[in-house]
Amino acid sequence: MLDVLALRTVRAIAEHGGFTGAAAALGTTQPAVSRLVRRLEARLGTVLVERSGRTVRLTEAGQVLARHAVTALAAVETAGEEVAAIAGLRAGRVRVSAFPSWSASVLPRAFADVRRRHPGLVLGFTEAEPPEALEALRAGRCDVAVVFDYPGSGTTDDVHDLRSTHLLDDEVQVVLPGGHAAAADRVALADLADEEWIAGCPRCRQHLLVLAGRAGFAPRVAFETDDAVAVQGLVAAGLGVALLPALSLQATRRPDVEVRAVQPAARRTVTALTRPDLRRVPAVAAMLDALVAAAADEPAGVSA
Repeated sequence: MLDVLALRTVRAIAEHGGFTGAAAALGTTQPAVSRLVRRLEARLGTVLVERSGRTVRLTEAGQVLARHAVTALAAVETAGEEVAAIAGLRAGRVRVSAFPSWSASVLPRAFADVRRRHPGLVLGFTEAEPPEALEALRAGRCDVAVVFDYPGSGTTDDVHDLRSTHLLDDEVQVVLPGGHAAAADRVALADLADEEWIAGCPRCRQHLLVLAGRAGFAPRVAFETDDAVAVQGLVAAGLGVALLPALSLQATRRPDVEVRAVQPAARRTVTALTRPDLRRVPAVAAMLDALVAAAADEPAGVSA
């Protein structure tokens, strides 16, 4: 019923005392202002101006509308300025959810890049494993979810409703106690069939079970933890061996364990996911670009 042009016209009539002055202020003609007022009166079902010859005066209803027009137009102008700031990356926010080894290694560089380029953006972060990060993304609690997926694990099978950006491939490496007999340049997984293993929760150890199965054995999991530091501590104490991704080892590497490439080679894929509508938001696009750039700077063992 009311639009910005109508509000500006009524305000101009009040400020300039008539149609002629309002038309000059709005950059239009007096007949155009008169027609717009008549249409507005028809829509509202009441008279907004009293016409007496060349004299025009706002009625009580017109005065009420003019008074509210000041506040409404100020809000519209403020909204336009804020939207323009967001579009120009001078304002806005972007929230990222990511798994621990990513947040300890790559994410800080990406955040620093965005902060340096766009200091007006507000950055938010929540640490979460892939299933929880995907849930947060779909529920609107984050804008970008950084997740990993091992071949055959199915973590990112059902993401067809989301937009995916490949970040890097993270090599899985074997962690052995210091001086272990198998600590060659590349360790065949089958040679570790008789070892006890440290692995994550039943969901998180699926990649180990798949790789060991292909190598012809079922691993004996003696200790269960998803904490990469705890895994290395158990390995260093001689309580077993483990598989850890390069990102986890880069973030927290103990000097008293041996880390070797595993044969056959294994990797997990790291991707950034967002909702289709968010991909067009400038702050989200800037964050994705920064994540890709930060991933490209990863050292050997982690490839973009």
